[in-house]
Amino acid sequence: MIRDAERTKKLLLKAATDEFAAYGIAGARIDRIAASAGVNKAMIYSYFESKDNLFDTVFNAMTSASLEQVHFDVTDLPDYAGRLFDSFEDNPDTVRLTTWYQLERPHGVPLHAVVASNASKLHELRGAIAAGSLPDRFEPVEILALVRAVVLSWSTTVPELGPAVPKDRARRRAVIVDAVRRLVAFD
Repeated sequence: MIRDAERTKKLLLKAATDEFAAYGIAGARIDRIAASAGVNKAMIYSYFESKDNLFDTVFNAMTSASLEQVHFDVTDLPDYAGRLFDSFEDNPDTVRLTTWYQLERPHGVPLHAVVASNASKLHELRGAIAAGSLPDRFEPVEILALVRAVVLSWSTTVPELGPAVPKDRARRRAVIVDAVRRLVAFD
């Protein structure tokens, strides 16, 4: 039997993504990941060394895919927010993995993809504020945090509010785009 390392890694990453999204880092089980991927759990340690490294690989891959899919556009933050909302709606594991990351790694080693993405966005926001394209009432980090919070608002709503949340995706998206438009509007 010939081993296909790339195929095995893809199977492991898919199984790990599902497992981490459902259970977080602490709750994820290597045995379940291996069984779901149809491989021996020793392969996980061979390729990734530890559960933490496996999570980092999954999270970096998810972050890179999201960055490729949703280009940050400082000249049109409302549209960016709408596209980011669409990405989260189409890939709910992204929100779940990010939530687990924030809960379980608040003081962990910063992941390169996240650091680089944030640095680039903050640089662009600083430039837009300096050029007068965005109002200066908020600091760049405040704008970035507020846009992210608005985009995630529907997916982080408490379950008790769930029945009142608009079922229509287009309506939820429109609310997000409008809120970000108002956030960055000049008074």
